[in-house]
Amino acid sequence: MRRLLPLLLCCIAATTAVAAAAPNLQVGAARVDLTPAVAALPPNYLGINDPVYARAIVLDNGTTRAALVTLDAGGIPTELWREVATRVEQELAIPATQLILGATHTHSVPRENAPDYADKVVQSVREAVAQLQPARMAWGTGVSYININRTMVDPVTGRWREAPNYEGPSDKTVAVLAFDTPEGTPIAVYYNYAVHAVISGQLDEVSGDIPGASSRYIEQALGGDAVAVWSLGAAGDQNPIFFQQTYDLRKIRIDDYASRGEDISNTMLPGGMGLDRNDPEVARLMEEQRQIQRSMGQMLGEEVLHVRRAGLERALTQITISGAHTALGCPGRRRLDSGREGSPGTYENGEPVELQLGLLRLGDVQLGAVNAEIFNPIALRLKQEAPAKRTMLVTLANGMANSGYVPHDAAFGYHTFEVLSSRLQPGCAEAGIVNGLLDLMTQLDE
Repeated sequence: MRRLLPLLLCCIAATTAVAAAAPNLQVGAARVDLTPAVAALPPNYLGINDPVYARAIVLDNGTTRAALVTLDAGGIPTELWREVATRVEQELAIPATQLILGATHTHSVPRENAPDYADKVVQSVREAVAQLQPARMAWGTGVSYININRTMVDPVTGRWREAPNYEGPSDKTVAVLAFDTPEGTPIAVYYNYAVHAVISGQLDEVSGDIPGASSRYIEQALGGDAVAVWSLGAAGDQNPIFFQQTYDLRKIRIDDYASRGEDISNTMLPGGMGLDRNDPEVARLMEEQRQIQRSMGQMLGEEVLHVRRAGLERALTQITISGAHTALGCPGRRRLDSGREGSPGTYENGEPVELQLGLLRLGDVQLGAVNAEIFNPIALRLKQEAPAKRTMLVTLANGMANSGYVPHDAAFGYHTFEVLSSRLQPGCAEAGIVNGLLDLMTQLDE
């Protein structure tokens, strides 16, 4: 019996070790079509360029759940966020603090939501829950050069304007969370990048723009039922690097209005309505926009696939899941004059601005969330100061703040349309966002 005791103890220890290492992570993903019927489009929409979706990933570690959801939409109305958060918490046991509901910020979808819009978003989460299966999660980062800072001083006029600034701050990082079965079959990928989805904005057709093209490309490459979920980084001051067709079309419109005695050179008119689509030059530029959109989607998609192949760090089958929310209040302002860009604005004190901050922790990965459009240097500062290197910032998530754009402190000296239209007074938001998210990280450590 004594001879058997060491062997028995060894077997017990080995069994305990195996049990401790047994996977507890389950992941499911789904995609639900949000493309409106052509007959239901607002009058300024001319048709459908490409379909738009709600995409969802749900994680379950045996104790609690989290959901990562992104809509091909310009933003997330706060009422939509509240309804979806309430329903997924009540129906699917996903706490609101562990839900990130973001927008791709495509500028090519109707702002009017269909009556069943929330139902479809919840449906995407419900279908993801139904697909839960044993999984592993891995993190990796790559780089993509399809974005560029879009604020600069014109070398001729000396005035601020929207234009590609190759020297301006611009985070090229593509952050990737990959979810596979234990055997390596892709389930989903969640990726984060900072670029405005504005390529197809002049077409006046429904489109997922670069995010939609990228996700479709990744899904096709991964095959099966794999779902690729985009999340928007700090893109408030980031344009696609190839954007010339939009500038050219804008000039055509300006010249056309000027020929009738109306100056729109310093205004921001929506979409491409008013452009003569029978004009061969207009038609050529619009077709080039479609091509550029597909090309940039492929380029970004290829980098995500590259990270999956060669850049992922250790894969985890056991993770902790936790989340927290907080609010940030900042002094507000109201603009008293007009003009899109190039000259200082005049302001008076306005209603206070409230920003909602969230943090979702998945193992050693931290996803910060802000419900507004954030300038890139704020995210760069957050990642620099965060105690964990596996950190990303998801913007336009979990509602819509009353702030307009959120510039970093130094940008309040710029006379760009983003800064001039911001409802924030200088000196609050940058430090408030970074420190607020760092505080949430500390809170979840306790």
